[in-house]
Amino acid sequence: MTPQTLLAFDREHLWHPYTSMTAPSPTHLVTDASGSRITLDGVGEVVDGMASWWSAIHGYRHPALDAAIRRQLEQMSHVMFGGLTHEPAIELARRLIDLTPAGLDRVFLADSGSVSVEVAMKMALQYQRGTGRPERTRFLTIRGGYHGDTFHCMSVCDPDSGMHTMWSDVLPKHVFGERPPRLGDDIDAWAAGFRALAAQHADRLAGLIVEPLLQNTGGMHPYPAACLTVFREVADEHGLVLVFDEIATGFGRTGTLFAAEAAGVTPDVMCVGKALTGGYLSLAATLCTTEVAEGVSASDSGALMHGPTFMGNPLACAVASASLDLLATGSWARDVRRINTGLQALHEIDTVDVRVVGAVGVVQLDHPVDVVKATKAALAQGVWLRPFRNLIYTMPPYVCTDEDIATICAGIAAAAEAG
Repeated sequence: MTPQTLLAFDREHLWHPYTSMTAPSPTHLVTDASGSRITLDGVGEVVDGMASWWSAIHGYRHPALDAAIRRQLEQMSHVMFGGLTHEPAIELARRLIDLTPAGLDRVFLADSGSVSVEVAMKMALQYQRGTGRPERTRFLTIRGGYHGDTFHCMSVCDPDSGMHTMWSDVLPKHVFGERPPRLGDDIDAWAAGFRALAAQHADRLAGLIVEPLLQNTGGMHPYPAACLTVFREVADEHGLVLVFDEIATGFGRTGTLFAAEAAGVTPDVMCVGKALTGGYLSLAATLCTTEVAEGVSASDSGALMHGPTFMGNPLACAVASASLDLLATGSWARDVRRINTGLQALHEIDTVDVRVVGAVGVVQLDHPVDVVKATKAALAQGVWLRPFRNLIYTMPPYVCTDEDIATICAGIAAAAEAG
């Protein structure tokens, strides 16, 4: 099939994320990917400013990750995890326990980020049942959040400005505190209000779930690390299971290996995904403390009631361990600092707001982005971007060179002007 016939079939039959099937947005045919760059038919090679939705932190076709996949293929590609186990899953769990904050020593290997959040919420609910408080069925969270597209995940996304507002009449109702202040602002008034809200609803709350340090698809809002301490104190005071959704922030994106480390806070449950496999395969994990695991086991079922078919997939586990080996060298920290320095150039753009934290750069416009025009303008500068709402942003691979980052900044500036 020619590129034209491929794209024609795609337009007619393939549903892409957050797009209409009857009036789809234009798509670009990818013909190759290597390092920090992808090759688009009719466009050529461009810097991937999105790292495939923040997952390809080591870039594409990394020799160590390719080799890990090939080695595992020679042994097995998949076996069910019910009643069986295998070395890749065991080794990955061991590494995750070593890397994450102390105390998170029980690991559930899910097959996507949304599923890992579903599992985390289920853990909190079963923990409350197992500890004699079955009436605690609601969650406390903050506005501006995003936790995934599956049903219970949607219920803790922002109910008014989030992507899932059309489902508000059928989703479970939870408790939403105000979004934390901006970086550098005082948090005292916000903290007092959040504590009061928690106390008001405490007898019905099972858990507290947040994206630590940086809210992502809900609006790309960074906030002070001291807020994480407030979350920990509120959870402890009222017996809530504290869940940190680190699917987007984990593995170095905000400047520490996990965002929780910025405040020295350990949650009761942590979700990781996206960059876990370096962008190679879909895999996520939900880690929890022994206390939470024991509470879940004491609930009615005596077991955590979840089990995806591809849970603990050996290929995904093997490449995830190889990705963690690359992170263990420590070069990611230098790369993130270097990228952060390069992204400071975004402040030169005349716009409503610019936010840079870790290897994340965000430009906020005063109007919704014309995605087609903005994408075309960025591609003309040699950059692939995927804006949304009124935001043009980048979360690039850590392997981007200084030249790549300068190119990305030029692409964002062009997209902002065009969109």
